[in-house]
Amino acid sequence: MHKIPVTVITGFLGAGKTTLLRHLLQNNQGKRIAVLVNEFGEIGIDGELLRSCQICDEEDNPNDNIVELTNGCLCCTVQEEFYPTMQELLKRRDKIDHLVIETSGLALPKPLVQAFRWPAIRNSATVDGVVTVVDAKALAEGTMVGDLEALEAQRQADPNLEHETPLEELFEDQLGCADLVLLTKTDLVNDDGLEKVTSYINSELPSGVKIVACNEGEISPDILLGFNAAVEDNLDSRHSHHDHEAEHDHDDDINSIELICDRAFDPKSLTEQLQKLVQEEEIYRIKGFVSVPDKSMRLVLQGVGNRFDTFYDRLWSTEETRQTRLVFIGRNLTDESINMFMNA
Repeated sequence: MHKIPVTVITGFLGAGKTTLLRHLLQNNQGKRIAVLVNEFGEIGIDGELLRSCQICDEEDNPNDNIVELTNGCLCCTVQEEFYPTMQELLKRRDKIDHLVIETSGLALPKPLVQAFRWPAIRNSATVDGVVTVVDAKALAEGTMVGDLEALEAQRQADPNLEHETPLEELFEDQLGCADLVLLTKTDLVNDDGLEKVTSYINSELPSGVKIVACNEGEISPDILLGFNAAVEDNLDSRHSHHDHEAEHDHDDDINSIELICDRAFDPKSLTEQLQKLVQEEEIYRIKGFVSVPDKSMRLVLQGVGNRFDTFYDRLWSTEETRQTRLVFIGRNLTDESINMFMNA
C-alpha cells in the first residue's frame, strides 16, 4: 500500500494554525484528510466539519478522526503517546488520503519528523512537508508571539515539557525546518513593517523556501499539500539549534496557469529551464506530466521552490495524445510570461 503523506503545521500559539486547518478541511477538494492536533486551537473543529473529511463511515463517531494529544508538547512526549496514536491511524490507511498534524505552539518540529524514521512508521507514512505559520503583526512588533503571556502560561502549566528553549531559538527551528512559510495578519502591518518581517524570515529560511501571505487561513490546498519532500530523509539539511504586498484579504492574486503542448522535453534540460523560471517569477508549485523523447512512459514532474522531483508512473496509452501538461501555481502569473519563457 502507498505511504500516507503527512503535513506538519507548526507555529506559535495564536499564529493561525487552527484557522488554517479549518479552512483546509472545509475546502478539502475531495481528499480524505485525517487530523491530529496537539492542543485546543482558538477556533474549535466541530463534528460537522470533521464529517467532510470523508474518512468516517456514517455510523462512526466523527470525533474519532481528530486526536488531541493532551499530555504535553508533542516533540517531548512522542515516544509515550505519538507512536500508539500513529499506529491506530495507520490501521485506517485505506481510508486516509492525507494526514495533517497541528503541533503545539511550543513544539520543536525536527524531533517530530525524526519519529517518521522509525521502521513501524516509515513503511506506512512519510512527511510530505512542513508548513510554518508566522504571525506578521507579532513579529513586526518584535514579540514573535501575539499573546506572550498565554504562551508562557502554557509552558509553565505543562508538567511534561522538558525543553526550556528560548523563543528565538524555537522560532528559528520552526523556520529552518519549513518547506513553506505562511505569513498571517499581514493586513495589520504597514508596508515598511512587512518588508522588515519578510526580510528577517528570508534570512532564516533554507534556500528556495517561499513565503506566502495568508488571511484567515484562506489558501488553496494545492499549495499546502503534495510537496513530496520526504522530510524525514533529509533532516540533516534543515538547521536546528537542537541536534509581498501589505494586505491580502484573500489569496485572489495567487493563481494557476496550465501549460499544454505537444512538445517533448529532456527531463534534465526541462528541470534546469524551470529552475530559471522560478527565479524570474513568483512561483510556489509546479506539477504535471511530461512527454519525454523516445520514452514510452509518462514522466511525472513536481517542483517546490528550486527542488524538482521526477519519476515515470505509467505507459502512455494508445488512446491518449502524448502531451506535456504542467500546472504553475504562484502569484500574478500570466499565460504570456509562462509560454514566453518555456518557448525561449
